[in-house]
Amino acid sequence: MRSLVLNVGVTNCVQMTEILNGSDFGGISVHNFSEKILEQVVHFHAMKLNGGFFLWIGSAPVLSNLAVSMSSKYDPMPLSTLVMGDPSNTAANSLAQRLAKRTKKQVFVSYSLPMTDSSLSLLVENRIKKEMELHPENF
Repeated sequence: MRSLVLNVGVTNCVQMTEILNGSDFGGISVHNFSEKILEQVVHFHAMKLNGGFFLWIGSAPVLSNLAVSMSSKYDPMPLSTLVMGDPSNTAANSLAQRLAKRTKKQVFVSYSLPMTDSSLSLLVENRIKKEMELHPENF
């Protein structure tokens, strides 16, 4: 018997857990937060997965790119690749790589913000680090 349990928390966090024959097989928790950065509202959507997480960053509901990064026992720098999107825009790839190095987890990143201001990327990454310190259970 399979069932899916949804737990919705007060802090804009949703957790989905699959129960198979009474055994808990982990689940996916969703955590959303937003911040006004350089006069632009930036939304963050984090999905905690088993052994990693997916992080979407954007100002509009668009999935314009997707990168994945994970640690390797052969190299101190995590492996990283762009799964979809414009290869000339390296924001998702490099952010995924830095987050994978920091967390030692597999990280998927979609960075859907315009690359108009280089300081925006730094401020966005600092906001993510702050959220990871405040709510490590969501990453």
